[in-house]
Amino acid sequence: MTNMILCGCGGRMGRAIIERTESVADCRIVAGVDVNASALDSVASFPVYQSIEEFPDRADVIVDFSHHTALPSLLAYAKRTETPLVVCTTGHTDEELALLSEAANSIAVFRSGNMSIGINLMIELCRKAAKTLGTDFDVEIVEKHHNQKLDAPSGTALMLADAIRSERENTEYVFDRHAVRRKRTPEEIGIHSVRGGSIVGEHEVIFAGNNEVITLSHSAASRDIFAAGALRAASYLKGKTAGLYSMTNVIEDIL
Repeated sequence: MTNMILCGCGGRMGRAIIERTESVADCRIVAGVDVNASALDSVASFPVYQSIEEFPDRADVIVDFSHHTALPSLLAYAKRTETPLVVCTTGHTDEELALLSEAANSIAVFRSGNMSIGINLMIELCRKAAKTLGTDFDVEIVEKHHNQKLDAPSGTALMLADAIRSERENTEYVFDRHAVRRKRTPEEIGIHSVRGGSIVGEHEVIFAGNNEVITLSHSAASRDIFAAGALRAASYLKGKTAGLYSMTNVIEDIL
């Protein structure tokens, strides 16, 4: 049994985690953390605190679906209590990423911009495609999300782009083409964001060559896939030694 502290338990993904946990036998939420703790404590099946420091007990792992600005306080608690931390938020600043790397020297830290097993498999496929195709194929990434999403491009789109860039030299990300009137260069990776309706998440990577096009795509029909991935990551991280882990480690563990 993996006992978890769920940060951001009142948000969309927090509620998805709660629902998913009710259907699995090996994970349990022992406490929640949310800025609206007073409104949630009476309806949740576990105690909810406004600050993680208020939790008087211990847990096996922290799962964070709150906001990237909460990271410093979560890391401070995680290091003090030696509790592994699964970071599911995106939009981190360079300073916050540096704090994550530093914390991984003393505790187990798991970070992924997307908790879907399918998306992370797609990332590995994109990496292999980029290595095989090189700059003979132009790369364009299109991501679509609901109209309430704050950041653009999505963290997942950047994960896909980073994987491709790791296999190509002199790569440049282009987010907006309307400001410059010029031909596309082979080094570019175009990244485009669509926001509308209730789209959970769609990502498409286009490798466009001469007379042939290869497209890799992933569509999320429900937030449950992210919840399932987060719980899998929590179970994986329980008892792990200090270090920085990702969904790649989970996929390798599955295989």
